Amino acid sequence: EVELRRHILVLWQTALIRLSRLKIQDEIETGLRYYPAAFFEVIPQVNAEVRAAVQARWPEADVLEQPILRPGSWIGGDRDGNPNVTAEVVRLATGSAAYTALAHYFVELTALEQELSMSVRLVSTSADLTALADTCTEPARADEPYRRALRVIHGRLTATAAEILDRQPEHELDLCMPAYQSPAEFLADLDVVDASLRANGSAVLADDRLARLREAVRVFGFHLSGLDMRQNSEVHEEVIGELLAWAGVHLDYASLPEPDRVELLVGVLATRRPLIGPGAELSELAEKELGIVRAAARAVNVFGPQAVPNYIISMCQSVSDMLEAAILLKEAGLLDASGEHPYSPVGIVPLFETIDDLQRGSAILEAVLDLPLYRGLVHARGEHQEIMLGYSDSNKDGGYLAANWALYRAELDLVESARKTGIRLRLFHGRGGTVGRGGGPSYDAILAQPPGAVKGSLRLTEQGEIIAAKYAEPRIAHRNLETLVAATLESTLLDVEGLGDAAGPAYEVLDDLAARAQRAYSELVHETPGFVEYFKASTPVSEIGALNIGSRPASRKPTTAISDLRAIPWVLAWSQSRVMLPGWYGTGTAFEEWVAEADGRLEVLQELYQRWPFFSTVLSNMAQVLAKADMGLAARYSELVEDEALRHRVFDKIVAEHDRTIK
Repeated sequence: EVELRRHILVLWQTALIRLSRLKIQDEIETGLRYYPAAFFEVIPQVNAEVRAAVQARWPEADVLEQPILRPGSWIGGDRDGNPNVTAEVVRLATGSAAYTALAHYFVELTALEQELSMSVRLVSTSADLTALADTCTEPARADEPYRRALRVIHGRLTATAAEILDRQPEHELDLCMPAYQSPAEFLADLDVVDASLRANGSAVLADDRLARLREAVRVFGFHLSGLDMRQNSEVHEEVIGELLAWAGVHLDYASLPEPDRVELLVGVLATRRPLIGPGAELSELAEKELGIVRAAARAVNVFGPQAVPNYIISMCQSVSDMLEAAILLKEAGLLDASGEHPYSPVGIVPLFETIDDLQRGSAILEAVLDLPLYRGLVHARGEHQEIMLGYSDSNKDGGYLAANWALYRAELDLVESARKTGIRLRLFHGRGGTVGRGGGPSYDAILAQPPGAVKGSLRLTEQGEIIAAKYAEPRIAHRNLETLVAATLESTLLDVEGLGDAAGPAYEVLDDLAARAQRAYSELVHETPGFVEYFKASTPVSEIGALNIGSRPASRKPTTAISDLRAIPWVLAWSQSRVMLPGWYGTGTAFEEWVAEADGRLEVLQELYQRWPFFSTVLSNMAQVLAKADMGLAARYSELVEDEALRHRVFDKIVAEHDRTIK
């Protein structure tokens, strides 16, 4: 009890907000803290448990050695509207991640050397273990082959760290050994130790710290986690236009219609010749973007291809948006589509964010796959294509119900496109923590995916305070990761949608409801005169932007447009004023109108609620948000709007829609 009091007292007397704005370097450091706190222990543990369960159930199965769970990040690689990301930041992010991984391995090897003290006078060893140990000739350990073998491994890893890291971890052991050229070489030596222990009656020792370390190397390699790169398609267009003009390929790329753009870009990608040389005179923006992708290329070369697995294109709206990113990668040496054997270690990932982009996503995917050059790149990646879906901006664009249904429909269309084209599709869900940004219970969210959308593979984001809530402590982290794995397996193997032949009519109902909800939302947010002024005056959005709680600006561009405002301050501002608008607005009108138009329609919705996980999850999350909304407090915030006519014009609509939605 005294200890609890002590902790609470410290919390009472600790300021929540910093005096100075966070730097992206702080965010990189904070993100990496979760590895020693939980991930180093828990991710290998979950992977081993799933593998053991599969082997126990199907002893003859060839169980994959590949990890079931892999971590990733875009802290330091996501420059969409964040001018603070530079080539130096990318190098820091990838280098710090690698440092964290190798520092963990050094600690574990030191502990293993202390633990595996067995003497050849008492145990036998394999020939491979003896050969490995004999590389170390320390007389004091002459009868301790496992310790000598582990010192050899430790020495080689120290040489590896000296080659690839900008700073050296503690517990290094410089024995002038050759460096490991890959994590596979490191793992192979650990496997020699494991095999010798198991062959000579010491499996119980092999199943402890050594097993965890081997599993960790499989997951984390030398890179720790994949750093995703991300940039807005508008920036790509500007930079590629400048490069094409400098190279004399085309002087006014921005003026070209889409078919001509695609033809031009395919022609550039079909040759190995770069657009620019060392003496090119480019704008600050172009130099910065090229510097960033070159830093990514260095990370791939130094830490391996898993260090930078994806290049994400925000606000992707066309085939040319994808090809522009490909040219940037080509300029950095990360893509070669010119020969019979294309090279593409970094996947090009379109991010569909607005309602319109989600609706056109499958058409864009099929069109880019129709290009033999791009299809060759996909083939080089094992027919694998990733697509990212934006939960935050789709909600900001069309409202809660319309966004959720647009995402579901987009997934159905993308799954069908993948089937037609024969590719392996993986969907990447850009979910935020709050319901307005795609949040809610992860297990329910995965089970609410449409048929075929989770085909043995899934990526999703955990953001902001959600990371601390779910992964700061090993037991809670284990439970949350186990839940994600379970949901992914169930969605892959079972008919979780449960609609059967009734799917078509159910989809038509949601098409109608979503269209009505989007009209109601757009009428308020996009069409009501003075809405932006009301939002700025009645919520603390400006104050949120000034708080020292993040490294990114509150808006992508220096404008007052809702479309340019980041989803985080948009949702947070409505939360602070207790309106919670992004989590419900428009749904009440949709239900009320649709139910009133014919008898028996309420019963239709009730049946869908009982049968369809997607529909019940959407309503469950919305109910939670409505329970948090408080129109009494919201009314006090609305009094901050000095223009009384504007106040009533907007707030009266909000209150009416809130009452309607509750009803």
